[in-house]
Amino acid sequence: MAIIFLFSCKNDYYPKPRGYFRIDLPEKAYLVFDSTFPYSFEYPTYANIAGGNNNNSNPFWINLEFPQFKGTLHLSYKPVSGNLTEYLEDTRKMVMKHIPKTSGIENRVYENAENKVYGLTYSIGGTSAASPFQFYLTDSTKHFVRGALYFSVVPNNDSLAPVIEFLKEDINHMIETFEWK
Repeated sequence: MAIIFLFSCKNDYYPKPRGYFRIDLPEKAYLVFDSTFPYSFEYPTYANIAGGNNNNSNPFWINLEFPQFKGTLHLSYKPVSGNLTEYLEDTRKMVMKHIPKTSGIENRVYENAENKVYGLTYSIGGTSAASPFQFYLTDSTKHFVRGALYFSVVPNNDSLAPVIEFLKEDINHMIETFEWK
């Protein structure tokens, strides 16, 4: 028996290179989030909405959970009453906290004058950034929403890159369909 074992392997053994799991991305399809909240938007069918009215101090805060990807888009709403500059500065500070872990931050201005939705998106590069995408939206007088995408995994945005790009498309679709009430 030992003789068969010794002669059965004639080739040298080489370990396989490290790889990542294959990620199956679902088909794009959207639902409308339209409730008693002061805003509405379209979100992907593979996302779950959690939070909301169970938080009395922040009743219009919600999370879009992407269980397939272990990701969550945190949405926080605040009414504007002469404090827009404070909200904008808070958003900037939250994004700048990622600077030590980022390879760069790409800003994109968003403007939809017809629906009075204005904002800025932040695409945060780098393999160790905790939040690869953040944004804010406002009408400049009454409403302010801030969004931040996080994953419930150790940051390795190289392996998450396909998922991050996939979810950025969905978040940009959400922003494009965003309306104030």
